[in-house]
Amino acid sequence: MDMKDKKRIVVKVGTSTLTHGTGKLNIRRVEILVKTLADLQNAGHEIILVSSGAIGLGMSKLGLMQKPKDTPTKQACASIGQCELMYLYDDLFSNYGINVAQMLLTKYILLEGRKENVENALARIIELGAIPIVNENDTVAIDELELEMGENDSLAANVAVLAKADLLIIMSDIEGLFDKDPHKYDDAELIPVVQSITDEIRALAGGAGSKLGTGGMATKIKAAEIARQGGIDLIIMNGRDPRRLYKIFENKPVGTLFKANGEENLS
Repeated sequence: MDMKDKKRIVVKVGTSTLTHGTGKLNIRRVEILVKTLADLQNAGHEIILVSSGAIGLGMSKLGLMQKPKDTPTKQACASIGQCELMYLYDDLFSNYGINVAQMLLTKYILLEGRKENVENALARIIELGAIPIVNENDTVAIDELELEMGENDSLAANVAVLAKADLLIIMSDIEGLFDKDPHKYDDAELIPVVQSITDEIRALAGGAGSKLGTGGMATKIKAAEIARQGGIDLIIMNGRDPRRLYKIFENKPVGTLFKANGEENLS
């Protein structure tokens, strides 16, 4: 795939990308992310943003230092934080003349024969030149909250399939998939390309992520499997510098590329 051509791209950003270790918003990074996505949109690409961060922003707004353990408080944080999240994106993207649209989804919407509604909404929002911003509706969808599973990775993959995207990019706090845990082993090596998802690849996936996010590498492998079934390549990359997204569109290697069709490179 030549990324210099105009493409439809789903970009998923995790809580660890949007916030500092303190849980407060990483303003500089979010501003760079928005500027980069706006520039890519101006270049002719169609961008869909799947954004975590509502619970983390809600915690910050409420002055909570630790992630709540009870589901109602998590729901409250998600509800309060979602307002903050969308206000932020709307304000920043408007600086570049781009409208945004909020889409809150649950797995039940995707499983109960309503996929066509989501497809139609996504298509029309994109046709109108706006950027859909998708998040799990954690205020009412509590299964993932109670199970401590980071489902926004899978949500992003499902959105990519529904939107008939060309590529899914997951921005996280890790460079990609390694041959061993890089937090424990200094000699861990990045795996640049995964041709197929085998039991060995699944075994490399770790557990839960940071204290603010809930998704580890296991959910990203699951997302890669969903994307692969839809014929969509997936890239896992570190989100500490969103400007590295440009390298992908210059056909330069970034992070770990999970191929949907067994090809060895993007071009």
